[in-house]
Amino acid sequence: MGDQDKFERVLVSLHDATLDETLWPATSALIDEACGMQGNALVLGTGPQADLQVLSAGFYYRGERCPSLEREYLEVYHPIDERVPRLRRLPDSRLVHVTELYTAEELQTSPTYNEAMLRLNAQDGLNVRLAEPDGSHISWVTADPVSQNGWESSQLTMVKALLPHIRQFVRVRRALAKAEAPIASLTALLDRTQIGIIHLDQYGRIVEVNDRARAILRQGDGLSDQGGVLSVHVPADQDRLAQLIAGALPTSGTPTVSGSMALRRTSAWPPFVVHVKPVGSRHMDFGARRVAAQVLLVEPGHAPRIDPTLLEAALGLTPLESRVAAWVTEGMTVREIAKATGYTERAVRWHLYRACHKHGLSGQVDLVRLVLSVTALV
Repeated sequence: MGDQDKFERVLVSLHDATLDETLWPATSALIDEACGMQGNALVLGTGPQADLQVLSAGFYYRGERCPSLEREYLEVYHPIDERVPRLRRLPDSRLVHVTELYTAEELQTSPTYNEAMLRLNAQDGLNVRLAEPDGSHISWVTADPVSQNGWESSQLTMVKALLPHIRQFVRVRRALAKAEAPIASLTALLDRTQIGIIHLDQYGRIVEVNDRARAILRQGDGLSDQGGVLSVHVPADQDRLAQLIAGALPTSGTPTVSGSMALRRTSAWPPFVVHVKPVGSRHMDFGARRVAAQVLLVEPGHAPRIDPTLLEAALGLTPLESRVAAWVTEGMTVREIAKATGYTERAVRWHLYRACHKHGLSGQVDLVRLVLSVTALV
């Protein structure tokens, strides 16, 4: 199988995994195979460099997750890893060899490099930082190459080509997690009220919308339905949205791609965050208007309200842990919670840590998923 075929297989798998997080292990394994590496890890972090928070982490080796290695690294080595602040300072999407993030002396003395990286099979790995507009960042870390001869140029080319698609995968997964949809079919997504969902056919025309998207389109606040086609108020945004939709549709003969943008409104409200992703089809449609692309409309500030007393009863959290967990799930930052309560940011983070620790969770994203899973049952 050629490199282009491998690349396209990975893209299709990524598109599927954005709707179903349980498919990520298989996708991760495909990425390992396509890039010729032993494994890879995705880490999502936020906060200032001096007080970095890890929201989530997943270490996979040929599709097998290694939670014990995750916990050991995050609890023991991450706080003393000399590489972390240097990785944070890297330019967006710049791929570097792990040894470039340690000094010559540290390569001899660093416990992280000489102990953790050895157990993680990552002493010859690659690291990259993918910056996000909200101040968070995605760290994608590869394990060593399969070949004993090191990284070949074709492997590096494949890794670099996948970077924007890895970034997009994480963006859409975060949006769906906030919409209480960690696993959702196309039809099930239409029932979600926290996020606008629009389905497009192979020609870019609207097939279905959920109630939230219908309300947004009727208001016409920056985005509207003009004869079955999405229309944007700002011309520059219209061009950008048209490009994203065209890239997601299977009409050009090239691999379909997912993309995101901020879409300005006519009112003073913050812009929508728009994610456009392809929807693959493995069946002959005989000309039917099947769903070919999906548009997700995320509204900053539009979040579910969580009852803290429910979390106390269901999760065994203290009243303050429950309140902090609820606020984080509703989209508040640690700084905003501290300002609202009068507590220090350190105290807020401590209560978040305690809530995560009680359930063996690795970070805030897992805590949000747990809270949403509990509230979904009510």
